[in-house]
Amino acid sequence: MSFPSTQHKLPWFPDTTPLMLAPMQGLTNRGLRHLFAQWVKPDTLFTEFMRVAPGETSKRLSASDLGEIAPTEETIPLVVQLIGHGTDALVAAAQIAQTNGAAHINLNLGCPFGRMTTGLTGGGMLQQPELLQELIPALRTVIQGSFSVKLRAGYDNLQQIFSLLPLFESARVDFLVLHPRTVLQEYEGLADHSITTRVVQETSLPIIANGDVRTAEGGLRLLEQTKAAGLMLGRGAIADPLLFQRIRSGVTHQPSQVERAAMLRHYLTGLLERYQGIFCGEQQILGKVKTVFATMDDPDFTKQIKGLKKARTIQLFSSLVAQLP
Repeated sequence: MSFPSTQHKLPWFPDTTPLMLAPMQGLTNRGLRHLFAQWVKPDTLFTEFMRVAPGETSKRLSASDLGEIAPTEETIPLVVQLIGHGTDALVAAAQIAQTNGAAHINLNLGCPFGRMTTGLTGGGMLQQPELLQELIPALRTVIQGSFSVKLRAGYDNLQQIFSLLPLFESARVDFLVLHPRTVLQEYEGLADHSITTRVVQETSLPIIANGDVRTAEGGLRLLEQTKAAGLMLGRGAIADPLLFQRIRSGVTHQPSQVERAAMLRHYLTGLLERYQGIFCGEQQILGKVKTVFATMDDPDFTKQIKGLKKARTIQLFSSLVAQLP
């Protein structure tokens, strides 16, 4: 599918169907991104969301977030995702991100937990869509590279996205990442990709489909049914990084238990190695590695994962990983 040309370079190679690694807070840190970039090579990477400080301050982004900013990661385009509220604050943060090397900036309008903060952030901003009428064009004015928005289909109504499309189009947003649940749904129920299909039909903007892609067959079917420009893989890819390779190659059969065990050994060993260079102390390192288990529900490894969750030393954890059948 072709889309109108843009003066901004998109964060994927031309004439490809990009498979993106979703930004997931607490999971997709630079260690995990580095492993995925070297191993399964997503077409696009996103930072975890960077919280924008509100009010009167010169420090819109934290020092640790500034250290994450780059145009690419292991030659793969890296999108810096911002979350916050207030046009002035978000515009200033976008400018700071660019000064520090960001080539691609994304605004988070999808996180369902932003509605629980003191100011409307993330998906909570969809409660007051009139605020977006000022914010989106203001961000487009200052963002020199690609500018994208990741959003839910609506705050409490899946049809809300259709009233927002004219704004995104007129402001020349470069692409949308659409998760077709409402903010209030959080992660309950199923993503309604009939909404994705309709959005693709009603806009010329590239739409990246996001939500409930757990198998290669499901991902390929979603691309065919929706005609989306690409896919963003979240929990499915965190549970099974090789999902990227199977979708890319069109392999729809599920890997054998032996293949899945080999994947887990490589995955957990790779995370453990990288996290020892990022985090401090055995418990913090192991705690970070174990976060990926929350996405895994493979019945063939229930017992082994239970044992890994209980491991209290890196030595024991490594030993149990090596014993995966």
